[in-house]
Amino acid sequence: MRDDGVATKRHLWSKTSRKIELIGKVVAITGGARGIGLATARAFAAAGASVAIGDVDAEQTAVALAELESIPGARVIGLPLDVTDQQSFQTFFDATQHALGPIDVLVNNAGIMPTGLFADEDPAMTARQVAINVDGVLNGSRVAAQAFAARGHGHIVNIASLVGVASFAGLATYTGTKRFVIGFSEVLNLEMREQGVDVTVVLPSVVRTELASGRRLPALWERLAVVDPKDIAAAVVAAVSRPGRVLVAVPGGLGGAMVGSSGLPPRLRSRLLRLVRLDGLITGGDEAARATYHHRIAGGTR
Repeated sequence: MRDDGVATKRHLWSKTSRKIELIGKVVAITGGARGIGLATARAFAAAGASVAIGDVDAEQTAVALAELESIPGARVIGLPLDVTDQQSFQTFFDATQHALGPIDVLVNNAGIMPTGLFADEDPAMTARQVAINVDGVLNGSRVAAQAFAARGHGHIVNIASLVGVASFAGLATYTGTKRFVIGFSEVLNLEMREQGVDVTVVLPSVVRTELASGRRLPALWERLAVVDPKDIAAAVVAAVSRPGRVLVAVPGGLGGAMVGSSGLPPRLRSRLLRLVRLDGLITGGDEAARATYHHRIAGGTR
């Protein structure tokens, strides 16, 4: 057994005494050209880590890289990456190590969230969600797990969602993909911990990014449940700096309540959502406001 105390669900907010210095560490981030990925790259670069962002959108990667390079002392690179392609991921991983040195942390962040009833969902979009949200995490985790195990250290951070422990109409496929990421990450942690490799899964609530555009929340929930990308980035950096937590919810209080409610019978959980006015979180949103996002993710960029 390692002396840092491997975390389980009951240690959702537990901390360990082991502190990791980030200066000089090499961090690779998927979907790093915008949103949570870019915020996470910014936070690691500001902390002194060398950062590689990988994204399928070359134009946006260039824009993001220019911003990151403005951080004093930043050592950053931007590379093409299609997370759905195992060879593309291996190339990204190898190119990062060639340019910056051995990777210490991989953040599997790339993901898409189309909304709408499952019966109306284009099968191509269903497959696309699975390819990016599930296969992307598998591809990255496989490459990193093999490299980290060989070296005896490393940290894999998978970005899931609090939706993965809840149920909202209009997100059937997305919810399934995020539940997979949570379960997969917990088991991967069990498999890797004896090899010195940490695995963390981060569960954000509603984040102020294009992915969550068009949401309609009561004012109270807007204050309680909606966070900024920098909040998720801070949670990722904290999890890497103080390893040992497997599940990290953001915000923590809401995350604890949602994890707890996941054990309730579905009918009771549905009534509870109606009671707190969250049952229309997705289906009651502004679809016109989501049109641009839906068009982009259908066209090959994310």
